[in-house]
Amino acid sequence: MEKFTTMVSTAVPLSIENIDTDQIIPARFLKATDKAGFGDNVFRDWRFNKDGSVNKDFILNNESYSGSILVAGDNFGCGSSREHAAWALAGYGFKVVVSSFFADIFKGNALNNGILPIQVNPEVLEKILAKVTDEPSTQLQINLENQTLEIVGESLNCTFEIDPYKKVCLINGYDDIDYLISNKDKIEAFEASRI
Repeated sequence: MEKFTTMVSTAVPLSIENIDTDQIIPARFLKATDKAGFGDNVFRDWRFNKDGSVNKDFILNNESYSGSILVAGDNFGCGSSREHAAWALAGYGFKVVVSSFFADIFKGNALNNGILPIQVNPEVLEKILAKVTDEPSTQLQINLENQTLEIVGESLNCTFEIDPYKKVCLINGYDDIDYLISNKDKIEAFEASRI
């Protein structure tokens, strides 16, 4: 995984609540076991019409909005527990998702795939959504080490929670195996002391 410390990016506002994993990546695309290509089908049924043409009304198809941050409505990632949803978001290029609530399994899958889920209170989410929607050039700054999110050039600045272990993994670009390997000397010393 890539290391994550600080990011400044524009954002895509998706002010829909209760976005479930089947909306993020429809079940018909879950046959593959490789992460490649999942980003092509993120929000597939919203991005494209039934005839395969582009849905020009969907926010991801609006060229005014871009960036590595998705700002979504409340209760993001609910529904069935499919890791493919995180694969699809990462494959599309999102590195951060901001919402006022995340389903627990989605949150874990996101963190395991290098996506930082930032949970903010509903009032802060409303302000961020309004600012990004009204001004697509708005930039958000995420500082993982300090656990802060701010709108660049604005007074809005808030903190967020993250599991300390997952924070270490994201900052160092570790998955769970990389983390264990990084502690190989300590593990071997512990094993040697037990003989």
